[in-house]
Amino acid sequence: MGKEAATMPLLRAENLMRTLSGEVPVTLVKDASVEIDGGEFVAITGPSGSGKSSLLYLLGLLDRPTNGKLWVNGQDMAHVSEHARAHMRLANLGFVFQFHFLLPEFTALENVMMPMQRLGKLSPQDCRKRALALLEQLGIGEQAHKRPKQLSGGQSQRVSIARALANKPKLILADEPTGNLDSTSSKMVQGIFKSLAHDEGCTVIVVTHEPPFAEQADRIIHIIDGKIHSDTRRKKG
Repeated sequence: MGKEAATMPLLRAENLMRTLSGEVPVTLVKDASVEIDGGEFVAITGPSGSGKSSLLYLLGLLDRPTNGKLWVNGQDMAHVSEHARAHMRLANLGFVFQFHFLLPEFTALENVMMPMQRLGKLSPQDCRKRALALLEQLGIGEQAHKRPKQLSGGQSQRVSIARALANKPKLILADEPTGNLDSTSSKMVQGIFKSLAHDEGCTVIVVTHEPPFAEQADRIIHIIDGKIHSDTRRKKG
């Protein structure tokens, strides 16, 4: 039993389906089965409208599957309560999107502190200390007391990454995180994700339409018409 637990993938999906009901039902994800281990850096690629983001949202517990099974960190999450899904997201998952979604009335520091405050495991002083440390780690400690409108796009995205890391998640999920950035900021964000996986052991799953970004990953899952068309493992480098 101990050996089995030790080799259990961080994320396991079996035959996930996501169908939108209506006069003409639309299936966004079809029979997706995948296992992802701790410390993997995975890129999800595919044509526009192929179901990349839909698959990511299922894996990240943001959407519920119509059919299929999903285990996150060894727990069956496909059919549990919304409260249990929300707690799993808060405690074990971090999210980064194309648009940073920072709350404009709060400083960078306060935005990063929010997930820790919601989880309630740290004192206010420790929340602040960790938030500052994350901003420093990402090279924007001097921006801690600025509001989002005072930050560049690249700085805002790094704040959103710090926020995603606030509760020390096992898994980071990112949806086109460089799609709104210039090339210099894009390369910086790519490097951050690669370092999180390779140096810190965090599992990172990124939806991207940018081939250079996908080429940084250890593994590329290619989606066509909602189905996993290929799953290619690459040598870490």
